[in-house]
Amino acid sequence: MPEVSARRWESADALTTETRRIVAATEAMMASTAHHLSEGIENLRLKAIVHELPDFLYVKDRDSRFVFANAVTASCLGLESAEKLTGKRDFDLFDFETARRHFDIEQQIMATGQARIDMEETVVLPGGGKPIVRLTSKIPLRNDRGEIIGLIGVSRDITERKLQEDLYRGQANLLEMIARNEPLPMILEALVLMIEAQLTGIDGSVLLLDSEGTRLYHGAAPNLPGGYSRLIDGVSIGPKVGSCGTAAWRGQTVIVEDVMSDPLWEDFRALVAPFGFRSCWSTPIATSQNNVLGTFALYSREVRRPTEREMKLVALATHIAGIAIERKRVDDRIHFMAHHDDLTGLPNRAFLKERLANILDQARRNNRKVTVAYIDLDNFKDINDGRGHAAGDEVLKEIAVRMVNSVRASDMVVRLGGDEFLVVLVHQSSHDAGIMRRLRELQKAINRPVRDEDGEFAVTSSIGVASFPFDGATSEELLANADRAMYRAKELGRSTLQYHDGVGSTPVGMPLSEREELHQAIVGDQLFLEYQPQVDVATGRITGLEALVRWSHPAKGRVPPVNFIPLAEETGLIVHLGLWVLNEACRRARHWQDMGLTPMTIAVNVSAKQFADPDFAKHVAEALERHDLKSHWLELEVTESVVMQDAERALAMMESLRALGVRLSIDDFGSGYSSLAALKTFPFDRLKMDRSLVEALPGDKTAVAIVSAVISLARTLKLSVLAEGVETDAQLDFLRQAGCDEAQGYCFSKPVSPDGIAALLQAGSL
Repeated sequence: MPEVSARRWESADALTTETRRIVAATEAMMASTAHHLSEGIENLRLKAIVHELPDFLYVKDRDSRFVFANAVTASCLGLESAEKLTGKRDFDLFDFETARRHFDIEQQIMATGQARIDMEETVVLPGGGKPIVRLTSKIPLRNDRGEIIGLIGVSRDITERKLQEDLYRGQANLLEMIARNEPLPMILEALVLMIEAQLTGIDGSVLLLDSEGTRLYHGAAPNLPGGYSRLIDGVSIGPKVGSCGTAAWRGQTVIVEDVMSDPLWEDFRALVAPFGFRSCWSTPIATSQNNVLGTFALYSREVRRPTEREMKLVALATHIAGIAIERKRVDDRIHFMAHHDDLTGLPNRAFLKERLANILDQARRNNRKVTVAYIDLDNFKDINDGRGHAAGDEVLKEIAVRMVNSVRASDMVVRLGGDEFLVVLVHQSSHDAGIMRRLRELQKAINRPVRDEDGEFAVTSSIGVASFPFDGATSEELLANADRAMYRAKELGRSTLQYHDGVGSTPVGMPLSEREELHQAIVGDQLFLEYQPQVDVATGRITGLEALVRWSHPAKGRVPPVNFIPLAEETGLIVHLGLWVLNEACRRARHWQDMGLTPMTIAVNVSAKQFADPDFAKHVAEALERHDLKSHWLELEVTESVVMQDAERALAMMESLRALGVRLSIDDFGSGYSSLAALKTFPFDRLKMDRSLVEALPGDKTAVAIVSAVISLARTLKLSVLAEGVETDAQLDFLRQAGCDEAQGYCFSKPVSPDGIAALLQAGSL
């Protein structure tokens, strides 16, 4: 017998001491029995010891049938006792592929006499469940004559050890990702996946607290249902907001065993029920100073509390997430400080240098214009000298806010230094006629009086304007020409807007002496209306017309509206001008109906001063009566800024107009600050999206998102939607797919004369 054992150890010299002891004990038992394997083990003392071993121990015959197995082997295979395993093969216990793999290895061992030591194998035990990892050694079993009669298998469950090794590797990988400054979403997703891999039936989620500390937003949830993640994205925190919202509010771990009965989930049960989650345990992610950064949550579809091990993993996850989020915030802050002005928070010269070249490249590829406005505050030194530098700083911050609120989200406002600013207007079409209107509105916003505790004082600005590609092919040329135009504006008396013309720059607009000429145009016969068709997006049928005023000057010829409308507003002539347009539009609409043409709604723009006139509703009623036009064929367009100046008075005026039966639309929606309150409060029939949104479609993702949201909002409020400035088929296709009702612009028709409109109405469509 010692000789036989010696030969066996030669082929298994890599066995551990414990394994050798087990094998030796087994051989001793078998040697004391009859020579046939089926006679069993009769040494009861040794048999009891073997059954107490925590590792798997079994003996198989030449056909890979179990001859003997200890208790833990049988139990893990789902059998009540070791005796019930006798005579079975792996094919009776495992899936075919697993059984075949075991069988092939065992047959090779018995055929060659070569042991297989410390094989690492992943096995799904009978009955399913999570796979386990085993470290297995199998050696051939010989009789006294040295003949191989079977094999002995020894196996240890190392699943926990492997999980711990994976956890260590995962931690190291995450720390490397943080050190490499990889994107935070990637780090958080890897973190959640690492924790999920350690658990069974658990889905993880990271939510990030916003800068205001009021809402939680999606951070990472790779295996949560997408629909659920979208529903909780942006949830407010509070004392009774599920697990995560409450944990962030309390700054403490919140464990909910059953979301269907816990009062913290009372308002969210209907939301979570379709997804089958029953338990949710959420822990705040916090800084070293215990400032909450977000939450880490685990979801289970069972009603239960977390185990001690699960909570240890959560503690590890929140610690690593805190490091990653803090690192990202520090990096963002450093980047922000390097590219933004400390006082106003606006982008600085460094940011401008990085961005402007890219903006111009994109404009060049898409045949777009880019306009830059170089802005200098005229009397800023007087403010600093007279009121102190602290007051000057407050003025700069106020002006910065005004400028940001006067431009679109896609535009850029930069503080160049001191009292100098730059505004970059992007995504313009090549013939954008509204740019000067936008710049004048910007200047008006800047020039509004500033109030402080000592009273009110004036701030004016000089603006120099240059456009790409006409006034410069590079950012350097463009800025230099805008700067020159700004100095020219100062030379001409300040509080002026000056456009670079490539030579010496001449003022845009009209001299003060021409105000009387505009008055003569209104009372004389120099003004006329053109009409731009409004078209049903789905059918192409003309649904309405917008009346647009034009001026035929006896000496200068045709004067663009951008040159005389601002003057009319500044002098108060806009009220008289508006009344003329109102009456002429009603007269023409009645004339077309008398011709037998299909009646069309005529849209007329209403200015702020005109709308503020207490007699405006009476003037509208008189115009309708004078020209015998039914009120529902007239639509009045007012901008949001007009009605928001005095909401109570505006609402009363709109109710008076609605009582007449005229339609009301909100014009230029999206051109600046847009308040949802305006849509909810005032009785509008239609929403007109500003051309600044439409012109960026469909290539600009921001514009796409905003336009889609506006259309969806309008549908909810039962408003029809009209898009202005539609110029391309691509824009029209997008609007059609997005559900926009109507559109107008050069894609259909430019503004045309009354005779041209008559011809179009006879045709019925464009």
